[in-house]
Amino acid sequence: MNIEEFREYCLTKKGITEEFPFDAHALVFKVMGKMFALCALERRPLQVNLKCNPDRAIELREEYDGIIIPGYHMSKIHWNTMFLEQIAPELTKELIDHSYDLVVSKLTIKLKNTLNKLS
Repeated sequence: MNIEEFREYCLTKKGITEEFPFDAHALVFKVMGKMFALCALERRPLQVNLKCNPDRAIELREEYDGIIIPGYHMSKIHWNTMFLEQIAPELTKELIDHSYDLVVSKLTIKLKNTLNKLS
């Protein structure tokens, strides 16, 4: 998966915005104002950070040693960094969904209700 495909898939989710809150090279995807994905556009190979359940994060790092690593400049417990072009697109989509779902699960009831009303 390349960055355009990654971006397009993220934007299919409900309640998504994309921003550059840190600098012109760090593309951030948020759901209802909460970050669930970050792309380091200038880094090669291309890297993305996704939120992950702590136990699953460890399993993924062991299974994909060197391809999925603890989150770069993020909480090493809750975030993984992936070398995007080295991972199967199906797994990437699954991990985007997982990150999105984790963030949505922590939204306030009010934000969840607003999200559910979006088309």
